[in-house]
Amino acid sequence: MIKAPKDADARRAVKPVICYPVETLPAPNLDLYQSARKGAVKVSEVLAAPREAACFRASAGQFFRISSVEGPQVGDLNLWNANDLSERFYSGKSRALHGTHLTTGERMWSSFPQLRPMATIIADTLDWYGIDEFGGSVHDVIGTRCDPYTHNLLSGGQYHHCCHSNLTRALAVELGISTAEAEPHVHDVLNVFMCTGFTRDTGQYFMKSSPVRVGDYLEFFAEIDLLGALSACPGGDCSSEHSSDGAACYPLLIEVFEPAAGALEGWQSPALSGYCGTHG
Repeated sequence: MIKAPKDADARRAVKPVICYPVETLPAPNLDLYQSARKGAVKVSEVLAAPREAACFRASAGQFFRISSVEGPQVGDLNLWNANDLSERFYSGKSRALHGTHLTTGERMWSSFPQLRPMATIIADTLDWYGIDEFGGSVHDVIGTRCDPYTHNLLSGGQYHHCCHSNLTRALAVELGISTAEAEPHVHDVLNVFMCTGFTRDTGQYFMKSSPVRVGDYLEFFAEIDLLGALSACPGGDCSSEHSSDGAACYPLLIEVFEPAAGALEGWQSPALSGYCGTHG
């Protein structure tokens, strides 16, 4: 190990600067969304079975809710523009703008070159959790999704019900394409209900038992036409392991709600990024 320089303490003591101050971000009109939600009616629902994924669609201006319905369970969420799969959820930029974990009033942003809000969180029954003594919090955008490639790398095994594979199969079925065609569209996720953080000593990504209980939910407003896929993770509540048939797993319910006519008066889907696109 290299010996620390004489000014090591002074270098460490430099105060951090927030990379992306969010004061100029366009703020969602939560009052409008929540008012429209009160009169909305359910128009569809889908159940993601344990260790499987399910696709759903929510049109711009609709709401969708992900709920724990039988037991503590975390889920991995992918979102695409339903009319253009090249526009998809950008977890890294969402993390850079909002932080490591998302909650009410924060947004799932799309990939370049569109970079616009895809969905806005309007309700979170776990927002009371905050950040615990270990640095853990809920609904992260730091984990990538459990996948069979990392599983094979670490254990040599062939496991097909990792969230990556679940999402791939579900998307293939939804679009009527092969898994080979679907897989490139699967991307880093919002880890719904998952409690995670980074260890203070080694900086490693950790998971711990999720605080989610039956009846808890995370609810979104669809800013654009969405195709979504949700995997009920094979880790269950992620209290001990993932990518396993040993954990207790439960389904997750996705419900879609349509607001009353005129309830979103004045609202329109966010415009594409205003950048000119020439790159100099």
